[in-house]
Amino acid sequence: MTQENDNPPCPFCSLIENDAEDRITAQNMLAVAISDGFPLSDGHTVIVPRRHVGSFFELTQDERDAMFALLELTKLLLDGKYTPDSYNIGINDGPMAGQTIPHCHMHLIPRYTGDVEDPRGGVRWVLSDKAKYWTD
Repeated sequence: MTQENDNPPCPFCSLIENDAEDRITAQNMLAVAISDGFPLSDGHTVIVPRRHVGSFFELTQDERDAMFALLELTKLLLDGKYTPDSYNIGINDGPMAGQTIPHCHMHLIPRYTGDVEDPRGGVRWVLSDKAKYWTD
């Protein structure tokens, strides 16, 4: 099940409908793992429900379970292909949280030693003036 009447077309729904083998890395009945079109690092993947739904909080429990199953599978695939040192996992839910595509999606971002000077704080940097809570 994919997008119904959104305008412009949803890029995730288009990839799913066209079975974009060059971008789809794993899938199950309710969700799809897609290589990010603008990756932050090697292996950056988004996991999306097949149903066009904007918010994580609108998903059924089965859709959430399907997304988390692909999260685990994708992590194993990326471990084998890229051997990252760590991961960030994130969902931007709503425009004020930075969501730019109104189709729920979860980012799995491989992290590598040296990709930033100081990785402490991780996702806290979305509000940079509040991110650093530690003392050196």
